[in-house]
Amino acid sequence: MNLAVDPRALARDAASAAAPDPLDWLAPVLFRTTGVPGVYLRTEVYEDTLERLAAWVTRLRPEGAETYRFPPVSSRKMVEKSGYLKSFPNLLGCVCGLHGGEAEIEGAVSRFEAGGDWTDATTPSDLVLSPAACYPVYPLAAARGPLPEGGAIFDVAADCFRAEPSSHLDRFQSFRMREFVCMGRPDDVAAFRDAWMDRAPEIADDLGLPFRLDVADDPFFGRVGRMKAVAQRQAALKFEMLVPLRGAGKATACMSFNGHRDHFGLTWDLRSADDAPAHTACVAFGMDRLTVALFAVHGADRAAWPARVRESLRL
Repeated sequence: MNLAVDPRALARDAASAAAPDPLDWLAPVLFRTTGVPGVYLRTEVYEDTLERLAAWVTRLRPEGAETYRFPPVSSRKMVEKSGYLKSFPNLLGCVCGLHGGEAEIEGAVSRFEAGGDWTDATTPSDLVLSPAACYPVYPLAAARGPLPEGGAIFDVAADCFRAEPSSHLDRFQSFRMREFVCMGRPDDVAAFRDAWMDRAPEIADDLGLPFRLDVADDPFFGRVGRMKAVAQRQAALKFEMLVPLRGAGKATACMSFNGHRDHFGLTWDLRSADDAPAHTACVAFGMDRLTVALFAVHGADRAAWPARVRESLRL
């Protein structure tokens, strides 16, 4: 789900884009620029570390979890029905293309070759860029009928996109997310999320990351969205593992623990074994944020990382 980003923080980022950031030293070590904020070419050492982190997360996979790896694009209708467009329209990326006949498409290309704009000829497709890894799993599960006794657990991952450009290395537009998703009766789903929150200290210790666990809210859009955020906090539906990457500065959300109540159950007619609307929850690992955090906390030389971290990542 969403690892929350405060729009006010984005405004501060834009205002201070030229100011040095404590994470800037990592940029030439881990990335190569694309010229687009929040979109990076990734070096071998970065990718190797992320792949080792992914293997470590796999070893945490709940027993019996079904595993799916989703593409970086999703059905536009599915994302609309899920409620993402209503809650986070400012973050959604649409896949557009040059549609029409040969003359229309050639006309757009000719305008580009003449120094003009070709993008005004594009129209939306049936796809959007995936905003979170878990969205496709709810209709998938619902289509199979009522959940089995005891519910169901999934391990899902996807390359995701959110239109929140930033010059800071802990906030990408294009990023990877891994989630463990639980569906079933309310008590079982709440117990799943609580158990993972109880494991937060062990997870942080395995990776050698200082952290605090705190209640949070998603960056809902607009005035109504701000009311939703207040309600989400009051109900304690979202917690985040916050890792301080800038000393005493604002910490970075690297994991989240999210309860959705029956939102997806009602949206997709997803039923628990007793035929009531299923409740759902997810534990989200921000794979790129965690990888950046490892280098920011432990340094560029992986050979000098703490023994427990090296053991966890099998370095």
